[in-house]
Amino acid sequence: MEEIRHLTPTEIVRELDKYIIGQDDAKRAVAIAIRNRWRRQQLAPEIRDEVAPKNIIMVGPTGVGKTEIARRLSALVGAPFVKVEATKFTEIGYVGRDVESMVRDLLERAIQMVRAELAQLNNEKARKAAEDRILDYLLPAPVPGPVVNTDEAAENQQRYERTREKLRHQLQDGALEDREIEIEVEEKAMPVNILSNVGFDQMEPDLQNFFDKIMPSRSARRKVTVADARKILLQQELDKLIDQDKMIQAAIKRTEQSGIVFLDEIDKVCGGESYGPDVSREGVQRDLLPMVEGTTVNSRHGMVKTDHILFIAAGAFSRNKPSDLMPELQGRFPIRVQLKDLDQEQFCRILTEPKNALTTQQIALLKTEGITLEFTDDAIRTMAEKAFEINRTQQNIGARRLYAVMEKVLEQISYDAPDKADKKYVINADYVNEHLSKATRDEDLNIFGFAAHKTLQKDKK
Repeated sequence: MEEIRHLTPTEIVRELDKYIIGQDDAKRAVAIAIRNRWRRQQLAPEIRDEVAPKNIIMVGPTGVGKTEIARRLSALVGAPFVKVEATKFTEIGYVGRDVESMVRDLLERAIQMVRAELAQLNNEKARKAAEDRILDYLLPAPVPGPVVNTDEAAENQQRYERTREKLRHQLQDGALEDREIEIEVEEKAMPVNILSNVGFDQMEPDLQNFFDKIMPSRSARRKVTVADARKILLQQELDKLIDQDKMIQAAIKRTEQSGIVFLDEIDKVCGGESYGPDVSREGVQRDLLPMVEGTTVNSRHGMVKTDHILFIAAGAFSRNKPSDLMPELQGRFPIRVQLKDLDQEQFCRILTEPKNALTTQQIALLKTEGITLEFTDDAIRTMAEKAFEINRTQQNIGARRLYAVMEKVLEQISYDAPDKADKKYVINADYVNEHLSKATRDEDLNIFGFAAHKTLQKDKK
């Protein structure tokens, strides 16, 4: 938990503010939950294991920032994170195995993170080893034979080393990137899918391990460029330097102590409304309960305890309420926060303020084509107004509506960009109104419903 040692709840909220507009209550709740994790690690072992995570339910309509808060939070603290939809657990009749799969997915994500960190630590050593192997392929060492003249043998060795150093400099300068060499690569045979609709990643861990043992990797020679060989050999050298067992153990520990599971659409498995047979609702809740309470999940890499994984559930709860969940499951989500609908002013801020603001993204994208793009203040206000109005009159999809509006506004510019290099476009309110007015009733009303709605209103009159 060193990564969050110096992150106070105030600092966590401040970092989330850089990407997410509004929703202060939700930000505060997740910030406290993360800080409590670090606090728990400071406790004596006899009490540490007794402190359970304060799981959270976020209640709010789509597109207001529920997923983004959880995703940004996990990235901020370096925690493994997976997002799963509660409704996906209704797709297969036997839901228990699917529920456990989210913990296995979380572990796989943790393994990727730990491996990336170890790869960074060992990158320089692996790079040098990969470089030496490329040189071996480019200039194989002379085969030793019977020594007749020691002076001549020494001179040949020196000549070889000088040539090798010249090649090394050329290699480092990038002069040999396109040269082809033949290297050995490992190939793993893929099993034939004999399990119908069940994917290989959904097999029981023991069966996965069985296939791994009976289908070992094999070596094959392949001609590749030096540039491609460097990537392949670098990975091979990293595999040699990284202790796989230690990596797996570190990943399991990170999963157990700092993993975050985001359960979206939890409202769809409530008992208040009928979304399918009982197994699709109460059955999913019963299978989720031990995961949230704390159990041990068997994975292909070992056993994973879920006692201290942080679960963040989210849902619109438009047709039901959190109290429609099983009482036992409700009790495992003690923190409940309400996220509010976004207003027109917040839409304006979303377009311009976050680090990843839509206007910033579009300016950067078109700059790659030599196009200079500028948005006036009235253009921002008009796009926010249009998005807000479409949400009000059609289906409310929150800030996601801004993506559709932005794409429609810039559609022609994006199309013409390769042919209009070194050109400047100023997007003002008139430009926005002109291009959004072209959205007709033939288009998807859920995306461009504003103009169609106005047309329908006229037709009624």
